[in-house]
Amino acid sequence: MERLEELRALILRSAAGAVRRDVVDGVSIGVVEYGTRPRATMTHPSVTVLAGGRKRTSVGDVDFVYGPGQFLVASLDLPVTGHVAEASPDDPFVVFSMALRPAVIAGLLLDTVDVADPPRFTGMAVGEASDDLVDAVIRMMRLLDSPADAAALRGPTEREIVWRLLTGPQGGLVRQIGSADSGIAHVSRATTWLRENLAEPVSVAALARLSGMSVSTFHRHFRAATSLTPIQWQKALRLRRARILFAEGDTTVAEVASAVGYGSVSQFSREYRRTFGLSPGQDAARLRAGVSEADDIAGDVAAGEPAR
Repeated sequence: MERLEELRALILRSAAGAVRRDVVDGVSIGVVEYGTRPRATMTHPSVTVLAGGRKRTSVGDVDFVYGPGQFLVASLDLPVTGHVAEASPDDPFVVFSMALRPAVIAGLLLDTVDVADPPRFTGMAVGEASDDLVDAVIRMMRLLDSPADAAALRGPTEREIVWRLLTGPQGGLVRQIGSADSGIAHVSRATTWLRENLAEPVSVAALARLSGMSVSTFHRHFRAATSLTPIQWQKALRLRRARILFAEGDTTVAEVASAVGYGSVSQFSREYRRTFGLSPGQDAARLRAGVSEADDIAGDVAAGEPAR
């Protein structure tokens, strides 16, 4: 408990009143003083450690609820919906997030780590943060006080955080991020193609060939990893990319729908409203006007979007 209180104090001090702050490459912190509405975003391979508040993250039909002293691991890019379930000015939501880099994990795996088999659902998992893991996160936060120390010690401290995860109860899931022949690695080839060819029609057979699997095996691995079918995953990414396009430029609903691969504007509008709670036109006007920017940032923190 004392270690968690120290981590909480370090994050609150370093946040300096900001809802979200990217503190060093691949590491972000967040402080939210109120519950937020569910927000759809994409998460990436990362670990999120909570030092205050409570959070709910959903991917497909799988929900994860976690609080102080717990962590969430994501093993690949996933379309998620998340929100701060409990927070107040006196007891804020306080979070540390770090990207999990395949190269770092692969390097540690050369030491032949004996870790548990991955869970049935391999995209995300919640675990209890051990004292050793919290200690390593605390040391990462302390490095912020000295740029010289951060330059020299950030890498070893990152490796220690990853090591604590690998040797913990969710080690099997984390191992897959750095294993070239893991199911997650094969599914990641498909999600990378989907991300880079967002507007293209989905050929499940072609994705299976790209992943080196039969169609039936690919379907099983993709669903186990993401809780979604490839078509559902692509739709979720298309809608999230559409929202970014609305925020970035003065484009019409029809132009954005076409840019992300929708042939029907009415279908795009229905699915957009279902995901974000507003019609594309209403949300675009809100985003371009800069309304509730702090709420949007808080929503990103709550949904689980880590630093890249």
